[in-house]
Amino acid sequence: MSVEGEAPNQVSTPFEFGFCMPAEWDRHDATWLAWPHNATDWPGKVGAIQWVYAEIVRKLATDERVRILVNNSVLEGRARRFLSRAATKLSNVEFFRIPTNRSWVRDYGPIFLKRSHQKPELTIARFGFNAWARYPDWSNDVEVPFKLADKLNCHLFPIRYQGNDVVLEGGSIEVNGMGLVITTEECLLDPIVQVRNPGFTPEDYETIFQQSLGVTNVVWLVKGIAGDDTHGHVDDVCRFVSPKTVVLCQERNPKDANYRPLAENLERLEMATLVDGSKIDIIPLPMPAPLYFEGRRLPASYANFYIGNAAVLVPTFNDPNDRLALGILSELFHDRPVVGIHSVDLVWGFGTIHCLTQQQPALAGE
Repeated sequence: MSVEGEAPNQVSTPFEFGFCMPAEWDRHDATWLAWPHNATDWPGKVGAIQWVYAEIVRKLATDERVRILVNNSVLEGRARRFLSRAATKLSNVEFFRIPTNRSWVRDYGPIFLKRSHQKPELTIARFGFNAWARYPDWSNDVEVPFKLADKLNCHLFPIRYQGNDVVLEGGSIEVNGMGLVITTEECLLDPIVQVRNPGFTPEDYETIFQQSLGVTNVVWLVKGIAGDDTHGHVDDVCRFVSPKTVVLCQERNPKDANYRPLAENLERLEMATLVDGSKIDIIPLPMPAPLYFEGRRLPASYANFYIGNAAVLVPTFNDPNDRLALGILSELFHDRPVVGIHSVDLVWGFGTIHCLTQQQPALAGE
């Protein structure tokens, strides 16, 4: 099995060994988070953000381990105090003292792959990370998959293409666990703005997805939502809720900046098919009214939910559409409750619940 440091022409791929990325609703062994510490992400709000984290962890820890990255013992102690006061099941919480720059573990953390046949096993697909080609502070974040692979005694595949590390964030892809991935052209193919992999074509990415994630079909949406500083992450736009069904954000106000891009995304999905050739079932998901911080629009979206073992955690924004979005998702998830998490403060950091979490799949029998 491949390890970091092999020459490019010797690097094997996860697909060759039978690994693929499971759907998020598959049972987890754990959920990963990084306890908030970067005050620039939430100006004046870090105290409030820690209470939001405590509520997220409390909900998840009832039916899976929650593994939390902390920079040092001081931050761990602070996190323990918040979690204890929130009546969290601390026996299901584990801390890993691994430094991070920011808390958006979805994008720099390990992307776990699973092999179910032969010997059931997990591995980590190690993609490159450059802070969304936007921020200068990422030297700690990019090391997280290496350090976790070592602590977990888990194999790590460096994902390389044409001799270079492939930069890819977890929030830029959405899989159904049945061979299909959805992403956006804005995020991965823009040749000028926040370029992750200069010169890569759709065909290049499709090859990479097949080799690294075990998917065979790629659906390219057009754009993400207004205010998204990642420049087009799909997890604010379109999410699988079952192997054949997605929820897709739609904006009813024709004067809103999201109206046309989201309508174009709908057209793309209506033309797309699943691996078996059948159509994708599309359920519209409303958008909340625009939120702003210091004159800048924030990427508030109900699509940034996280599917945990115990519940589906959905960001809410003190908006009339909160109730509607929770109702739609409750009709789609019958095996676990749908729970709203107040995220008006959280979205000041330009992300919410899905951006802050990363699932570690369970193996058979776990």
